[in-house]
Amino acid sequence: MHYPRRVSNIKRVRKFGFRARMRTRLGRKMINAKRRMGRRLTPLG
Repeated sequence: MHYPRRVSNIKRVRKFGFRARMRTRLGRKMINAKRRMGRRLTPLG
């Protein structure tokens, strides 16, 4: 069964993933803010 608006994982990672965030200044700022909050960036497992 095909679901509407199915986004491929590759496209999702390229747009929102860690390396995409590290590419821009604001993305790095956001990651550092999350780290200061004590949030893990990579899920456990």
